[in-house]
Amino acid sequence: MKFARKRVTAFAAVAMAAALVLTGCADTGSSSGSGGGSEGGSSDNLSITFLPKNLGNPYFDTSSKGGEAAVEALGGTFAEVGPAEATPDAQVSYINTATQQGVGGLVVSANDPKAICDALNEARDAGVKVVTFDSDTNTDCRDLFINQADAEGIAKVQVDLIAEQIGGSGEIAILSASANATNQNAWIELMEEYLASEYPDITLVETVYGDDDDQTSFDKTAALLQTHPNLKGIISPTTVGIAAAARYVSTSDYKGKVFITGLGTPNQMREYVEDGTVTAFALWNPEDLGYLAAYAAAALIQGDITGEEGDTFEAGDLGEYTVGADGVVLLGDPFVFDADNIGDFDF
Repeated sequence: MKFARKRVTAFAAVAMAAALVLTGCADTGSSSGSGGGSEGGSSDNLSITFLPKNLGNPYFDTSSKGGEAAVEALGGTFAEVGPAEATPDAQVSYINTATQQGVGGLVVSANDPKAICDALNEARDAGVKVVTFDSDTNTDCRDLFINQADAEGIAKVQVDLIAEQIGGSGEIAILSASANATNQNAWIELMEEYLASEYPDITLVETVYGDDDDQTSFDKTAALLQTHPNLKGIISPTTVGIAAAARYVSTSDYKGKVFITGLGTPNQMREYVEDGTVTAFALWNPEDLGYLAAYAAAALIQGDITGEEGDTFEAGDLGEYTVGADGVVLLGDPFVFDADNIGDFDF
């Protein structure tokens, strides 16, 4: 489950490694487990349901794998449900159903910071503990947020990597997920600030949205390259987007001329690293993220923590974690994957 972490603590060193990668989701689906259990609010109700942005994406498949392992280790019941598409209100019906089923905890990656708040608060009123992960809601809609990495660090490393690849000057673009994705928007805002202060010779010419859909992201990449003939690099802070962008570039005349970076998974990006389309990319371990989120939900359900700043809890193989300000628990630093180490990972 846990792998040796290659931490990104010195961004200059990471930049020498070159390019980056990030986030996504998708499937249609039915639950992979039963959401039944005793009523929400009971300290022994370890029925925990995961609700990703959408089903079928390797990123959320992996985070759910970690969540399921944790719930099984705790002796609870795991379920995963979700929409086929990552639209703002697509998760509401799944939240309502889980509430009616009386689950003990909901672990949610939010498609929108506000759209699902009413449904989540109704769940909380019914005694369900709500943990967000990967992408947060407003703070008053959940009990804890499991943050994959520090937002400022994620933004800086992506900018540093693209800057190193393009020689510190030129035009770049951003290929994001949906326009409402909380995490994406936070990273992009910080990237813009960091570019302005540290890389005045780099121009961000456009930010586009692939809606965490492979074909849409592929088409957006093509449009960016056609619209901006002097484009030197694309940052895609989403696993769906980075893989689609790399796929387009890998079979085009832009290979070796336009650099692709952002956040992604090793299994998605391996072929593009091996064929030279992508030099390097970064991400946290989504399996660890899901594992930590499940343990956090269990700690809330069992009354070991309330979500207050300073609360501590044990997260199985990951060790002890502390709740920070605004109910945020930080998984850790990003990791960098490149040709030298990508063969060591399988997710």
